[in-house]
Amino acid sequence: MLIIINFDVAQEAYDRIADTELHFRRHGASLSVLLDIFAASAGGDAFCKLHGFLSSQQPDPDEIHAALQQIKDALSNQSAKSADIVSCERGFDADAALRWHGARISELLGRFNDAV
Repeated sequence: MLIIINFDVAQEAYDRIADTELHFRRHGASLSVLLDIFAASAGGDAFCKLHGFLSSQQPDPDEIHAALQQIKDALSNQSAKSADIVSCERGFDADAALRWHGARISELLGRFNDAV
């Protein structure tokens, strides 16, 4: 039996962008706080740019991908020592927050990478 699957590239791009927008609506505030706590200015700038890209009429997938990559890099550049210090000072598991947000950003990036 022959199964033919037609992929709509435009729909896939829309779905990736919509998933990214939904993720940032749900978890953007905590990510913003995390970037601020670690003084990750490059990640914070990319976060603000991403917010602008997602708010535009026709978001550019390449710009969204680049901003996600910058945020991922900012999260992955944090050391275990700085996470331990923040955990003690702020009273929350900063290492787990870094890992969780990093994993979610990586998942979103993976969807953009698969499309290229």
